[in-house]
Amino acid sequence: MGWKASQLPDLTGRTAIVTGANSGIGLQTTKQLAAHGAQVLMACRDVELGRTAARRLGGSISVEHLDLASAASVRAFAEAWDGSLDLLINNAGVMAPPKLASTADGFERQFGTNHLGHFVLTGLLLPALIKSGAGRVVTVASIAHHGGTEAVLEGNLGDGYHPQRTYSNSKLANLLFALELHRELTAHGVPVTSTAAHPGVSGTGLVASRDGMGATPFMRIVGSTFFKAFTQSPSAGARAILYAATEAAPGSYTGPQGFGETRGSIGPARLSARAQDEKLAHRLWQVSEEMTGFRYQWE
Repeated sequence: MGWKASQLPDLTGRTAIVTGANSGIGLQTTKQLAAHGAQVLMACRDVELGRTAARRLGGSISVEHLDLASAASVRAFAEAWDGSLDLLINNAGVMAPPKLASTADGFERQFGTNHLGHFVLTGLLLPALIKSGAGRVVTVASIAHHGGTEAVLEGNLGDGYHPQRTYSNSKLANLLFALELHRELTAHGVPVTSTAAHPGVSGTGLVASRDGMGATPFMRIVGSTFFKAFTQSPSAGARAILYAATEAAPGSYTGPQGFGETRGSIGPARLSARAQDEKLAHRLWQVSEEMTGFRYQWE
């Protein structure tokens, strides 16, 4: 599918939240949504970086603080939201820190940030998404989800710590959540759409982040340069997310089609057997509720 961001519809009058929006895929997603008329809120942990990025973009863009590794921050952000919400893009993430690290609430950082933070944020913003009449949630996953296992139910706090394996489990959790959210929304007759997408492999700040692989100087400097030189651009990676945000069918998963789904034209992405396991998805939902103490209010 040769779909491009230029094919986005007119989004005038629509509101969007993009988490992790101050760089990479999130920044490019914000740029295109705003360019097509949407009012976008960049939800960033580093507000100053977000504001600097927003000034470069122009358009109707605001910036607010959101740290998905803190339940208090997630609740404060959601409770401050006023009015309806058309689009929530769960993009922020941490990738493969070399040593075990925890969130403010004691969860393994990748599972806590990439999955649990977005799990609660989506639930808290669900009334606003319903209010819009055509709300949509896009959860950003990764081809790394193919390496995820049923250990995802342990929240990455089982035996031993392996950076890439825990990242894969967190991305499997993203997909299981997006698809289970679709089933729950459908079962309860809620007028909100859930889709998922992955960007392929792009040269973004995720590699250089000191919270992830960039915790080591080699990866922060050399690895980041390599990724930018030999992978697709963040703007190319954002195409699948933008398509999922506007065109994709409910419950779908979109990603690049070429070179092992690392780049190229976008289309239906491949799901691992575990990502398609509805029992595993339902159990993860229950585990997520138990861990966070948060339950979706379908009424």
